[in-house]
Amino acid sequence: MSTHYRWDRQSLSLKIRVAPRASRDQVGELMGDRLKIAITAPPVDGKANQHLTRYIAKLCSVPKSSVTVMLGKSSRNKTVRIVSPTRVPDEFQVGTSPP
Repeated sequence: MSTHYRWDRQSLSLKIRVAPRASRDQVGELMGDRLKIAITAPPVDGKANQHLTRYIAKLCSVPKSSVTVMLGKSSRNKTVRIVSPTRVPDEFQVGTSPP
């Protein structure tokens, strides 16, 4: 059982480790209990958090208002909540056992 994500009714909580200033946006490997996500934005003035929420919203096919950084706003380790995702990318399910 993986500990990097958890469902709470219609919301998905995702523990991530952000790598800012990457060459491209991408979902990476599992690092302990966190999923690494690389983003191109710099960690300045909230730009990384804004970019991260837009990127996750795009991946999950939800409006960006449905994605919130719950914990770690000024840290690389974050917990993000996605309300009613219409799709969950396979990359988010790294390290899980098949059903």
